[in-house]
Amino acid sequence: MPASPQPIDLLIEPRWLIPVEPQGVVLEGHAVAIERGAILAVLPLAQARERFAPRERVELARHALIPGLINAHTHNPMALMRGLADDLPLMEWLQGHIWPAEARALSAEFVRDGVEYAVAEMLRGGTTCCNENYFFPDVQAATYRRLGFRAMVGLPVIEFPTAWAASRDEYFEKGLAVHDEYRSEALIGTALAPHAPYTVADASFERIRVLSDQLDLPVHLHLHETAQEIDDSRREHGARPFARIQSLGLVNDHLIAVHMTQLTDAEIAACAEAGVSVVHCVESNLKLASGFCPAEKLRRGGVNLAIGTDGCASNNDLDMLGEMRSAALVAKAVAGDARALDAAATLRAATLGGARALGWEARIGSIEVGKQADLAAIRLDDLETQPLYDVTSQIVYAAGRHQVSDVWIAGRRQLRDRALTGLDASELMDKARRWRERLAP
Repeated sequence: MPASPQPIDLLIEPRWLIPVEPQGVVLEGHAVAIERGAILAVLPLAQARERFAPRERVELARHALIPGLINAHTHNPMALMRGLADDLPLMEWLQGHIWPAEARALSAEFVRDGVEYAVAEMLRGGTTCCNENYFFPDVQAATYRRLGFRAMVGLPVIEFPTAWAASRDEYFEKGLAVHDEYRSEALIGTALAPHAPYTVADASFERIRVLSDQLDLPVHLHLHETAQEIDDSRREHGARPFARIQSLGLVNDHLIAVHMTQLTDAEIAACAEAGVSVVHCVESNLKLASGFCPAEKLRRGGVNLAIGTDGCASNNDLDMLGEMRSAALVAKAVAGDARALDAAATLRAATLGGARALGWEARIGSIEVGKQADLAAIRLDDLETQPLYDVTSQIVYAAGRHQVSDVWIAGRRQLRDRALTGLDASELMDKARRWRERLAP
């Protein structure tokens, strides 16, 4: 007598399934079985329908299913600063416009509203996880948890007072309190987030190294973003920023180095040997004329590569599909090689590469049994993505975020046929307009 089908929460049946691991594989006629937020099985559709009795079945006959995209570097509350100070170089943009605006607006309310707005935008673009770097991490973490969005929340350290903390000791004290509160949360992690070598002193970096080792926390750091940063560091410290960080013991597998546009071959080799992850923020680098991250050289050198959008004030969006396309195209130009950072490698950087950077590669980043069901469905039957020859290439080079139809985080549906299930878009836009009135120069 045949066994009765096994009851499960959800069965997703896409036309194409891109697991990311192994790289370059595209499965047709397969399904993903989900139970209690985790992937129970990935198997041919006929077998899935025979084996499982899902409480919900989702048929996606015109879609590709991918792991949820991971935005490996962002400042999400700055979604409320989108377009505030455009067409300026980094230090003028930062010191002359962004920091003064933050001095006027930075508050728990600003951070809460900005995170809500950013989560809505990210979900509508297929992003299910972010690596956050901003102030009021307590408010960020509470908001991400309330919305059911996966996030690594940075615990900020900077050498000047803000509305979040008045002194070095207070940054550490308040940040560690946030870590303690969220250490057991399923969707929330914490990382130490010193802003940059030019805004953080050696004494703070030394404390960060000790805490990172003791608590097994990532260190999320802007590093080698511009040529000016290198020149200033040589004048002030007698060394390039990377060498300074290395001398302080921070070049290791906890380091998430963001931007990295100014690198020598020796620094790339040191990153590979130490297990450093590099986050490529190509559109922000382009917009601020910060330089070009040698993404393909890093990848070929054995460095884990992730992709991030940076904040909306310097990008001006949280569109990881667009970021993938830009990353792949610019990597080819920088390497002088049309084969550089191909579509499959780019998708991997935006998913499993981000998961590895966060230390969550056993949890998310690919469609594998035992991992969390963080998934995004992309409809590929639009005029803009036909005819279809190669599914992965079409996603990286042609698809737009408007084609993301459905998103799940830990098996919970957050986007259903383009509609947000837990957020009110009109309410979010009303809040954004109110912040525009307060922030406008």
